[in-house]
Amino acid sequence: MKTSVFDQIKYFFQQKSMLVSLVKINIFVWLPIAFISLLSSLFQSMFAEELLNWLAVPSSIDRFISRPWTLLTYMFLHKDFLHILFNMLMLYFGGTLFIQFIGEKKLLQTYILGGILGGIFYMGAFNIFPVFEQIVNFSVALGASASVIAILIAIATYVPETRVQLMFLGSVKLKYIAIVLILFDLLSIEKGNPGGHIAHLGGAFYGALFALNLKYRLLTFPDFNFKKLFVRKHKLKYTKNPSRPVSDEKYNEMKLEKQKRIDEILDKISKSGYEKLSKEEKEFLFKSSNN
Repeated sequence: MKTSVFDQIKYFFQQKSMLVSLVKINIFVWLPIAFISLLSSLFQSMFAEELLNWLAVPSSIDRFISRPWTLLTYMFLHKDFLHILFNMLMLYFGGTLFIQFIGEKKLLQTYILGGILGGIFYMGAFNIFPVFEQIVNFSVALGASASVIAILIAIATYVPETRVQLMFLGSVKLKYIAIVLILFDLLSIEKGNPGGHIAHLGGAFYGALFALNLKYRLLTFPDFNFKKLFVRKHKLKYTKNPSRPVSDEKYNEMKLEKQKRIDEILDKISKSGYEKLSKEEKEFLFKSSNN
């Protein structure tokens, strides 16, 4: 039975996952900002602009020291409808793939740390390069773009050969999407919105480093437990007849069989693309990524 777009959106927001929570937070922050902006324009007030400047991350080091919280708040802050719409669509696209291949546990960490590194790249560039000298004292950055790019680049680095279907382009490997995004930001720095493009590169750098570490264990990242701040805890349910414990030998045998199954599915993805997986294989991969 076909479902309408409205039903699909309603179903998405009914889900209890970190991806849905991140989308909701961005929307719930944007709505009052949009309302305040409307009232400010009607009353010819500067209150909305002052509020945005209070929450957006500044490029000036002196201003940032007086409002350090902006390194976190800026990544949930949007002003225009098209800005938040595009970012949330990209977050949904990248976040869904991230959960399928890496798991939900690291999604929030990648969003937060990718956004933080994006903000640091932005402030660093504006204070290092002379071309920004005349605007460094009043420039600010806002939006989830750096965090979203971190998620997209992370998944593209982790499974670069995976194919996704894009409108008008058809089947495209994730690695090519990542290359295009990075080149676009590099070449657009001098064209307009340099702060945003530089922040994107910071997010991309974190996403790539995170994925490479996940694959090759290059560094040890701190495991931030941000999830409990966004997702409501559920009471644990206990059964009266728990299953019998298995021996170490049996446990290791089951673990090896599970890993072999995962490797076979990942190998199939690299050769044929994610869309060629059966429903059972997709469910198995999704459940394994959340364990």
